[in-house]
Amino acid sequence: MSTSPKPDLSVSIWRGGSEGTYQDFAVPSRDNQTVLDVVTYVQRHLDPTLSYRFACRVGMCGSCAMTVNGRPRWTCRTHVSRVAKGNALRIAPLANLPVVKDLATDMQPFFEKWQEAKGVFEPSKSRDDAIEPIRPTTRERIAADAGIECINCGICYAACDTVKWNEDYLGPAALNRAWTLANDVRDAGQRERLQAVATGSGCHACHSHQSCHDHCPQTLNPTASIAGLKRLTAQAWLRGEIES
Repeated sequence: MSTSPKPDLSVSIWRGGSEGTYQDFAVPSRDNQTVLDVVTYVQRHLDPTLSYRFACRVGMCGSCAMTVNGRPRWTCRTHVSRVAKGNALRIAPLANLPVVKDLATDMQPFFEKWQEAKGVFEPSKSRDDAIEPIRPTTRERIAADAGIECINCGICYAACDTVKWNEDYLGPAALNRAWTLANDVRDAGQRERLQAVATGSGCHACHSHQSCHDHCPQTLNPTASIAGLKRLTAQAWLRGEIES
């Protein structure tokens, strides 16, 4: 007995820059279809001018992050059957970032926040020194482990209400990175890092809404990392190591 074909998906995709608009497409519905599959179909078969980013397609790089029906997601890991509302999808670029074109955002502000948060390892030894062993059971290593799997996809940054209200806020990803480095006993840049994240746009600007934790595809909890930084900066200030 033959089965009737599935109705097409009604897909609305953001076109243009920050002042763009949505364009509607009809996309064939298929089994096990991801949102990235849908976007790729549109670009390859309906409108080759559509701009978007992707690389690995297997949830490793995070470059395919977009807003799907109002929620930031990795589109390669998001199955249409789980998110389509009434067989409809609305796909937009990530929020809180400048739009280059269509679904592609300018990630420069995101990575500049990493630099502002001193999110770069500062070695305390030279290449001539012996490699310092770090036991996985130490308190510092356990604390770093909780946030170290971030792959810079920008999902938490797009979901963050504080970033939306305050464009100078460093954001969950940069502060999470600062927290992992603050727990690296080999790092020599702790005072400068704590000073950087203690500013008005740093960790104390976080309202602990937990949006970053709720949306992170890696199930990390940047809010917990930021809370740790709040404690460390307060302690450093009381010791006179950093300025308020």
